[in-house]
Amino acid sequence: MPTRVGVSAVSWRTEDMMAGGLSFRNITALAPMVRVGTLPMRLLALDYGADVVYCEELIDIKMAQCQRVVNEVLQTVDFVAPDDRVMFRTCEKEKDRVVFQMGTADPDRALIVARLVEKDVAAIDVNMGCPKEYSTKGGMGAALLSDPDKIEAILRKLVAGVLIPVTCKIRILPSLEETISLVQRIEKTGVSAVAVHGRFKDERPRHPVHCDYIQAVTQAVSIPVIANGGSLDLVKTNADIEEFRKVTGASSVMLARSAMWNASVFSSRGPFPVEEVMEEYLKYAIRYNNHAFNTKYCLCQMLRDKVESPLGKQLQAAQTNAEISEAYGLQEFYRQTQEQLQVRRDALQSSSQPELPVMDGDVTTMAVKFERREYPPHITPKMFLLEWSRKEKLEQPQYETMQRTQDRAFQSTVTVAEKKYRSSLWEKSKKFAEQAAAIVCLRVLGVPEGRIGEEDSGLVCKRKREAKVNGTTEEEGSNKRHITDIEQENLTSTAVANGDRHKPNNPPKQP
Repeated sequence: MPTRVGVSAVSWRTEDMMAGGLSFRNITALAPMVRVGTLPMRLLALDYGADVVYCEELIDIKMAQCQRVVNEVLQTVDFVAPDDRVMFRTCEKEKDRVVFQMGTADPDRALIVARLVEKDVAAIDVNMGCPKEYSTKGGMGAALLSDPDKIEAILRKLVAGVLIPVTCKIRILPSLEETISLVQRIEKTGVSAVAVHGRFKDERPRHPVHCDYIQAVTQAVSIPVIANGGSLDLVKTNADIEEFRKVTGASSVMLARSAMWNASVFSSRGPFPVEEVMEEYLKYAIRYNNHAFNTKYCLCQMLRDKVESPLGKQLQAAQTNAEISEAYGLQEFYRQTQEQLQVRRDALQSSSQPELPVMDGDVTTMAVKFERREYPPHITPKMFLLEWSRKEKLEQPQYETMQRTQDRAFQSTVTVAEKKYRSSLWEKSKKFAEQAAAIVCLRVLGVPEGRIGEEDSGLVCKRKREAKVNGTTEEEGSNKRHITDIEQENLTSTAVANGDRHKPNNPPKQP
């Protein structure tokens, strides 16, 4: 296969492979912005005419711990951390135009994350331009600019490992020669495009953008170059986008702050009044259950110098999306949306089938998680399983727990009456993993697990009778029993370290 001058065969093949996918030529894009590039802002930008939208930078080590969850109520795909935080939320509307940007300094971990999200996004981007400490202190962001070998290793790993386009976003280096050399080296990895923020690592938005650097880079490579950094002086209206493109000679333009202030900058019919834009943003935030503090932050950015206005003060005082909706006169929209979401929840609840156990070798498994809020204070499934075992005159339940090295998540197997039970889902802590295993055992056996709203199992009544016989008050007895049960649970639990399994009552060896 012939190759273009200055372009490797892998780059040629990559561009041909992506011909039917996302194009980075002649586009306008919403730039990745921390706390701004969440789902509501991305959808808003698409509505106003953006061709491509980037999510905020998400750190690889956090994303690697996430589970992909289909949210049937919101009709989204959520990537959920062990502490139940939604790290990344996307939906069908943006699937073919959203670029997932990650912060990474490790090729293997970058590939793990890319493969995790690959089916739900249009492209993968590596942040190599952020100068903020939270990014650079881990060797990520602009810190990568001083390590071209690592840049090459990360990009080659991603290009070879996923079937969607891979891109990166950089800042310019101290000299034009260094900048061109780096971008040419990046091109040879097979990436589909490179975004260039026309400022040096130590420069901030108040400094003018170096259009001459972007222009020189554009002339030195054949892949699309996306010009970024023009929001301060050059891009204030939609007509300015094309002028910025011409001045830099770039294939495409990426907007950050000008889009954050008023996303209608993407519209050829804009700009529209910022009050109208804020309302449209808020509707998306309500529709997709965006975190209230993130919603408030984005709206404050749009208000700019009006943040101390009566509306701005009411917005800053708001603590929930409901209160934010009230500030903007969208109470009825909020109410109707909540009703619609509740209808979906009810429909899913009524149509959902009970989880069926599945045999994994000699272990009975079910996909369940321990949700602490579903149980009364001081009551856990492990307590119920222990009490039931005593009642049936069985040996105490024995727990064997392991830790996964990839994300340090836990999974536990409980043995009761010589049968083993385990949840197929991994938990954020050893204690939660043991509780999940106990839930599986109790559900398979048809034994109550102590959830709020369950009928009285009789186990609590038995304890009350014991307390009365022993002459203790109910409160005193409850406290003593709680301490005893915790001690008993600890005795029947296994130690965990370094991803190894440890037999019951057999502590791990010291390193």
